[in-house]
Amino acid sequence: MRSDDKAYRRKGTAVQTWQVGAVKVTKVVELERTGGTELMLPPATPDAVKGIDWLHPHFMTRDGQLKTSNHSLIIETPARRIIVDTSLGNDKEDRPVSAWNNLRTPFLSDLAEAGYPAESIDTVLFTHLHMDHVGWNTHLMDGVWVPTFTNSRHLVVREEYDHWRVNVDTATDGIHRSYAAAFVDSIQPVVEAGLVDFVNDDYQVCDEVRLIPTPGHTAGHASVEITSAGERAIITGDCIHHPCQLAHPEWTSAGDLDADQATHTRRQLLSSLANDQALLIGTHFAGPTAGHVVRDGDSFRLQV
Repeated sequence: MRSDDKAYRRKGTAVQTWQVGAVKVTKVVELERTGGTELMLPPATPDAVKGIDWLHPHFMTRDGQLKTSNHSLIIETPARRIIVDTSLGNDKEDRPVSAWNNLRTPFLSDLAEAGYPAESIDTVLFTHLHMDHVGWNTHLMDGVWVPTFTNSRHLVVREEYDHWRVNVDTATDGIHRSYAAAFVDSIQPVVEAGLVDFVNDDYQVCDEVRLIPTPGHTAGHASVEITSAGERAIITGDCIHHPCQLAHPEWTSAGDLDADQATHTRRQLLSSLANDQALLIGTHFAGPTAGHVVRDGDSFRLQV
């Protein structure tokens, strides 16, 4: 299934920032979207989400159309500049959402305007290797895919990479062919350039930043934990696609490799976050993008 291009819009230089102790987190948007989320979250139909009043207006329209975002998050510590996931990328093809193909966005210019030109990034960190999280790893130069962040070490969870490497040659249906295309045009070129370090899913990136295992969506999915000066934040990756999953943690994505594990992971993470004051920063959350998890009966809600 391919989604409607009309659901997408550019936001220009859409930048938000948060401070976590001495660490600054900056969001740079590539595309935002209203509606058309059937590929991402099939259970979250307009009728199903309209009753979740707190989603409006930031995360849902009045008629139940979900709002989502494709963006990157830059973590600036006193010593490091880390980009978490690299969004969609220009000129990519064979993506399952039609609006993701042959893009011509000024994402790199937006990144530079926010204060983070590609050459200033020293670390590229991935929550997982799906196509909408690795696209700007590379760009086309004279018909060849070349690395974008040439001064960066690209940190890839070994289990995640091995899963896609093994499956890339046997992909047959549409969505898996898309994963295979992304592996070839956005992942393998940085491996071949010697820019990748394979790590565990609990890897300590630096004093303030580490991966935490959040399995289920993919084989080696990890979220990102930031701690500084007694403050804490979590960047979700796709263990939570949309805030509606706080109200319904049992709602799973069509892209989940292990839906039961993904649900268990989500409940566990949300329970943990509801018990402290950590900031939750959503990898696909539109609007405010970040907030605190609070209990709401048997489930949760995002307080922004």
